[in-house]
Amino acid sequence: MGTLLVAHGTRSEHGVAMIGDLAAAMTDRLREAVRVAFVDVLGPAPSEVLARHPDEPTVVIPAFLSSGYHVRHDLPREIAESGHRSVTITEALGPSPELARAMLGRLLESGWRRGDAVVMAAAGTRDVHAQGQLRRTAAALSALVGARVSIAFAAPSRQSEGYRAVPEVVARLRSDGAPSVAVASYLLAEGLFQQRLRDSGADVVAEPLGLHPSVVRLACLRRSHAGLAMPAVRTAAETLT
Repeated sequence: MGTLLVAHGTRSEHGVAMIGDLAAAMTDRLREAVRVAFVDVLGPAPSEVLARHPDEPTVVIPAFLSSGYHVRHDLPREIAESGHRSVTITEALGPSPELARAMLGRLLESGWRRGDAVVMAAAGTRDVHAQGQLRRTAAALSALVGARVSIAFAAPSRQSEGYRAVPEVVARLRSDGAPSVAVASYLLAEGLFQQRLRDSGADVVAEPLGLHPSVVRLACLRRSHAGLAMPAVRTAAETLT
């Protein structure tokens, strides 16, 4: 049985290295090799990696923080194009309480204190299903920090359904009287979007989730529970029709 960790892809060397490090951490914990593929920006694509191992049953883990377009459309298409007939797709990493705990850990590391206003900063999505998952995650983080968490996007669009850019939300919280504003990064790795968070004007900006123990644990749980996931290529192919 093989395992394939599929991420979005980034031009950031740090971001690419982080996905490789996550796969390595999973390999150590699971005691099996975890391969890596990307659906955008760079390769190898999932279809390429799967085509190299056509006879090996493979568990595909989407390393995404919500199930947006890439997870629900691009990934099933890649699997169908590979021709591989023994693939199991797990749920994406998010949403999960583990990720809320990881964000809290990063906030604490950054110097956040209870009473500081918190903005949960995601990359951005036009997918209403993924936006609903972001709201669930923000609610989980709100429960942990003891106050309502605002959602903002590093890269909002006209189709973002009212979600604003991180600097706008930070400024709004200040105008509403928040003495200190912290940004919880809902990003996996370093890159352009994380830099935008640092430039947002917030008092505290947490690091990306990265290899936080909760993230590694969650990725391994997705692999361990693969037998309960949707069975695979037939479903992936049907998604395209």
